[in-house]
Amino acid sequence: MDKRAIGVFDSGLGGLTAVKELRRIAPQENIVYFGDTARVPYGSRGPETILKYAWQDACFLMEQNIKYLIAACGTVSSHVDETFRAHLDVPFCDVIGPASLAAAKGTKTGRIGLIATAASIRSGAYDRALAAIDPSLQVLPKACPLFVPLVEQGLFQKDCEITRLTVEMYLAPLKQQKIDTLILGCTHYPLLAPLIDEFFEGQVLLIDSGRQAVDTAVGDIAALGLSGDGKGESTYFVSDDMDSFVRNAGLFLGAPVDGTVHEIDIEQFEGVKVWKKRS
Repeated sequence: MDKRAIGVFDSGLGGLTAVKELRRIAPQENIVYFGDTARVPYGSRGPETILKYAWQDACFLMEQNIKYLIAACGTVSSHVDETFRAHLDVPFCDVIGPASLAAAKGTKTGRIGLIATAASIRSGAYDRALAAIDPSLQVLPKACPLFVPLVEQGLFQKDCEITRLTVEMYLAPLKQQKIDTLILGCTHYPLLAPLIDEFFEGQVLLIDSGRQAVDTAVGDIAALGLSGDGKGESTYFVSDDMDSFVRNAGLFLGAPVDGTVHEIDIEQFEGVKVWKKRS
């Protein structure tokens, strides 16, 4: 048994929905989470900046002696390349492949909607992943830039009129295009799932990209003989405003923060130098 932690990172709080799922299906595993709250959101950044940030985040978590790394961030997942993967010291999973496979298996009409950040949509990563599975699948994307700040502000209750109207504005075109499956391509979006499901009148299969990534990671860990038997302890790191994280993290975890929280200066981390050498 391997008591080392599973590392999970995201640009902010959204990746905590993946931590919640990891806690549910693998409660014996220790977890180290990093949320880059100082530089959220990543979705409005350029590709090189996203990759630099992702490399810093990954390097920081590898310094924590993790055994597996999950990029619980749709924007990062849509930009990591083979060079990035090759420089990691631990097995790695992003959200693109697992979510695409689940969507391909779940659709009956081949009309798959995708909602994500603008950067994820522009990357075409989901289009490529789904085409590799089945070239006949039709991907219908929609960038939803307001979803992340709404969720980060806790405005995702079903009675929140602002968010309800935003959901309708973004998703009306996908409803008109008669999708039968929708990939939630950002780990913030599961908190909007009740509103999204209501808008589609329960007729569209929602694919939680973070949940699919966690399922894949737990399977990989078992296959590699790395399963843990620890106490299931959690450690959280953020790059800005630790108090705000503690106040808001429970909204994503579905329970109060269950571990220690630390604030770090990610810009001063050694990963900056490593990235410059790599580049």
